[in-house]
Amino acid sequence: MPRRTATMLASTLMLIALLCAGVFIPVPYAEMSPGPTVNTLGEHDGEPVLQISGRKTYPTTGNLNMTTVRVTSADYKMNLVEAVYGWLAHDNKVVPHDTLYPDGKTEQQSTQENAEEFSQSQESAKVAALKALDIPVQSWVIVSTVVKGTPAEGKLHAGDVIKAVDGTTVKEPGDVAKLVTKHKPGQDVVFTIVPAKEQAAAEKERRQPTKTEKVTIRTAASDDTGSKRAIVGISAGTDHTFPFGIDIKLADVGGPSAGLMFSLGLFDKLSPGSLTGGKFVAGTGTIDDDGKVGPIGGIEMKTIAAREKGAQYFLTPADNCATASRDVPGGLTLVKVGTIDDALGALDGIRSGDTADLPKCTAKS
Repeated sequence: MPRRTATMLASTLMLIALLCAGVFIPVPYAEMSPGPTVNTLGEHDGEPVLQISGRKTYPTTGNLNMTTVRVTSADYKMNLVEAVYGWLAHDNKVVPHDTLYPDGKTEQQSTQENAEEFSQSQESAKVAALKALDIPVQSWVIVSTVVKGTPAEGKLHAGDVIKAVDGTTVKEPGDVAKLVTKHKPGQDVVFTIVPAKEQAAAEKERRQPTKTEKVTIRTAASDDTGSKRAIVGISAGTDHTFPFGIDIKLADVGGPSAGLMFSLGLFDKLSPGSLTGGKFVAGTGTIDDDGKVGPIGGIEMKTIAAREKGAQYFLTPADNCATASRDVPGGLTLVKVGTIDDALGALDGIRSGDTADLPKCTAKS
């Protein structure tokens, strides 16, 4: 065989081997890509996304779209060829697998966590919107979770309302840990609670709870590093009663990042006029009960999804602005927001067409 032919054959075989290796050898990466975007003012799967009962609502125009990101599943094994393609492609992003699924988290665990975060984001979105409208919301501290095998198991239950600890009134979730840790491990702590069933019945009948209980729990020592502190094995959270019915209907979505857009959609439906003036606005961001907007993941994918759908403006959490500004889809204006009030102010400018003073994202912001 001539030397040139042998060299070409060897090179071809090596190329085939490399391609095979690229296809069959898994790499520890996952992929993010633009996901669906839904108008919170409109319908999804044939029913309104935001459903309000017992309160007057107003017509809306335009779009206030929440945005999502698609990700590969926890057990998906990406190969080298796919990773290289993803790195080169503009409309998706390859990231270390542990970025999406830290500590070996399974698909089921991730889905459950996202569902819980989504549920909490809906509650915070409702509270933030009503506060912005000066509509009173009743709030109280509850038992969010009870850790199995801890002193609280069987004595406190998720949904119990915590009125006081050792006779001291509880006003926010952080008060519970502060009051418990005043004890030494092994000492008793007394919780005054409204049982979850009584609270649920009172809400259904629109009355104040009438039944309270005192529950004594012997504290245990924490098992984390550092000095031992007294614990009972619960996490505290906040629950709310709204003065009218609010339901958010959106399946197959997880995580907390739609909070801001849900809040704005509710504000628009509950107030006269149109927030957008008929413009197409999209956005993202977590929101807390006080209306503070927080950062999210996958911002580059969300701006692509929004622009492909037709968005002209994108409400961007302040902490995401620098990343989002690196590659802005043509025709899309990134608007920097840190609170629901920032977003409402920006929408005033968008609606009126006075966009010169909009707080736009920059690479340094």
